Amino acid sequence: MRALHHPDLASVDLATLLGALADPVRLSVVRQLAQAGGVVCGKFDALSEVSISTLSHHLKVLRAAGVLRVTPNGSFRRHELRADDINDRFPGILSAIVANLDLPERVGVPA
Repeated sequence: MRALHHPDLASVDLATLLGALADPVRLSVVRQLAQAGGVVCGKFDALSEVSISTLSHHLKVLRAAGVLRVTPNGSFRRHELRADDINDRFPGILSAIVANLDLPERVGVPA
């Protein structure tokens, strides 16, 4: 499995981050990651809304914007929010977004 590029958040501007979060499917992914802490690709709830290829595109957009980190997990890839990195670069932005997703529990996202 080839390694994926994860941008240094210092090179990501606010417009890129917000653009990646401006799609309902991507917000659904962020919601699930905030709740679960990490999700293996085939287990995303968004698969009930979109095809695997469309979800793959959305995950790529989120990764390119620095929103998530993808790590190998056996023969699968695990996706996790880069909450600490985002909070260091844009203090409070992810917390504010997640707070408006009506999550019962926030994992890995500073309050």
